[in-house]
Amino acid sequence: MTELRTRAVAANLLLSSRPVSWVNTAYPFAAAYLLAAGTVDLPLVVGTLFFLVPYNLAMYGINDVFDYESDMLNPRKGGVEGAVLERPLHRATLAAAVLLPLPFVLYLLAAGSWASGLVLVLSLFAVAAYSVPGLRFKERPFLDSATSSFHFVSPALFGLVLAGADFTAGLWAVLAAFFLWGVASQAFGAVQDIGADRQAGVGSVATVLGAAATVRFALAAYAAAGLLMLLTGFPGALAALLAVPYLANIWPFRRLADADAARSNAGWKRFLWLNYATGFLVTLLLIWYAAAG
Repeated sequence: MTELRTRAVAANLLLSSRPVSWVNTAYPFAAAYLLAAGTVDLPLVVGTLFFLVPYNLAMYGINDVFDYESDMLNPRKGGVEGAVLERPLHRATLAAAVLLPLPFVLYLLAAGSWASGLVLVLSLFAVAAYSVPGLRFKERPFLDSATSSFHFVSPALFGLVLAGADFTAGLWAVLAAFFLWGVASQAFGAVQDIGADRQAGVGSVATVLGAAATVRFALAAYAAAGLLMLLTGFPGALAALLAVPYLANIWPFRRLADADAARSNAGWKRFLWLNYATGFLVTLLLIWYAAAG
């Protein structure tokens, strides 16, 4: 019985960590560190492993515990888009969310500088602040989008600082574009949950703006991200074209009524897989950039 329970807990922890999204945090760190450091070393390996699984378990596991009531009202929860963790699993999830990342964090703090340590601490604070009672940044409109975006930008920023990167204007433009991409993605993702969030009394950028206005806000942020990439020089400027598929994906929902907000889930599902295609194209651009340098 104990073995079966252990397997059940492990399976739920795996589901809670959102395996489909692991690459979205590990890749930015690994790519940023590798380009800046130009070498494969222990900090790269440890950091990549950390942002692959433990970081995601902390981010999504904490969220699943403290969003339990609203998740119960959300029909899209309970699979690849988010676990519904039963109350008996909450304590084990919170313990794993703290203990699994701990050795990785201690190593990365020891291996880096005070500046990289500060970025890592801010990244972990954002992970907790998004969901834990008393802070709940996810319920503060616009701060929810900014915090969620930082969850994905901070691994890249940490990798750059850890590797001692030279922060040029072009690099800042890349980070700003990445941040706006994250803001747009979180805002659009919140649209599908308008009904469940309002029923549960949960605030978000989408519950405040409404479905149509939120989609238009996301369109503007995606477009701004693409324009910023034009400032990075060649071949980085080609990444501006990568904003086009995201714009096309959510364009059909620009007049979406609040009552039909759940229909945007179709666009959200396309978004999840669009990230893989975009990641492949970004990889090609990074290889081109590294070869040209």
